[in-house]
Amino acid sequence: MNPGQQRRWVAILGTIVAIGPMSIDMYLPSLPTLQSDFGVDAGAAQLTLSAYFLGLAIGQIAYGPVADRFGRRGPLLFGLTLYVVASLLCAIAPNVEVLSVSRFVQAVGGCSGMIVTRAMVRDRFEPQDMARILSAMVLVMGVAPILAPLAGGQILGWFGWRAIFVVLALFGAACLAAAWFGLPETLAERGAPLSLRSVTGGYLRMLRHRRFMGYALAGGTASAGMFAYISGAAFVFIEVFGVSPDRFGLFFGANAFGLIVVSQANSWLLRRFRAEYILRGALSVFAGAGLVLLLTASTGWGGLWGVAVPLFICISSLGCSFPNATACAMAPFGDRAGLASALMGTLQFTVAAVAGAAVGQLHDGTAWSMALVVAACGVSALTLLRTLVGSPRADIARAAQ
Repeated sequence: MNPGQQRRWVAILGTIVAIGPMSIDMYLPSLPTLQSDFGVDAGAAQLTLSAYFLGLAIGQIAYGPVADRFGRRGPLLFGLTLYVVASLLCAIAPNVEVLSVSRFVQAVGGCSGMIVTRAMVRDRFEPQDMARILSAMVLVMGVAPILAPLAGGQILGWFGWRAIFVVLALFGAACLAAAWFGLPETLAERGAPLSLRSVTGGYLRMLRHRRFMGYALAGGTASAGMFAYISGAAFVFIEVFGVSPDRFGLFFGANAFGLIVVSQANSWLLRRFRAEYILRGALSVFAGAGLVLLLTASTGWGGLWGVAVPLFICISSLGCSFPNATACAMAPFGDRAGLASALMGTLQFTVAAVAGAAVGQLHDGTAWSMALVVAACGVSALTLLRTLVGSPRADIARAAQ
């Protein structure tokens, strides 16, 4: 693959992965309006986000073994088609219950991109290079969190919240076309025939793999902190601090911009340091900033900026933790990249669904509930990494044996 082809390939993969943040972030400014239209409380409105996270968690389990057995392209094209159909169902949902179910199905379709893109990268690159490619993909997919809330706020103002899902359906159709024409098959050798026993056995072996679980749970728990932020951001910024829906997109976009900048710095760091060391540092920053966030949200110190600044640091640090945790977790499983990618994604979004629901259930009209869950995710991620993996030096030595 020449440099031009690699850039085109990364751009397509990054755009497909952007379905996730597009489906969440474009929709965020409409949460208070949706709550009013359906006559439900904040918890019921936030359940439509939790339903999406749950769909991501459950859907990925099926795609992994299928992608290892039949190749990457088929499951990806099927999932993108399902995503388009479900997005249109969201647009015509008559109540919050139907919307939640449609969001679940939308996630089941869209999560194919998350699984298959990671597996495709693992098919072609070794772990250290894989982390660099994932950082480059963050540059592409990271544009979505910047533009999506801004676009969502404008669409909401002009056409209403249902039009947001029509736009998502069109975006999904564009990704489907790009995958159809621009992504060749990357799986060199297809796996053994599928059976419930073989699939279950494969997942159980990974669940017992201490190194995999350490990196997967640490990366997934850190990412869950971002989803806790996503679940509570609209209510915190718009209702607690009185930020207008269109200006809310600027705050959201600033955090996404920080994530992009740090992810590109990660590519530079990877030329000088091992991914294991960078990940440990990034999670330490996340945990520290999360504790500061909890302090300012609990005391009210600094007002809006007392919350916004440490939150910016937490989200930006994920630009280092996401690609490095993914590469380290999947490193031992080149021949089962689909299975490893699926289990990692399922763990990540299971924790994310819990974190998002916790923000809704603990909601008390202040920023405290969001800050508590974000801080808990940061501290837990660092603790899991230290407990299950140990020191980076020792882990590198074990991996080399």
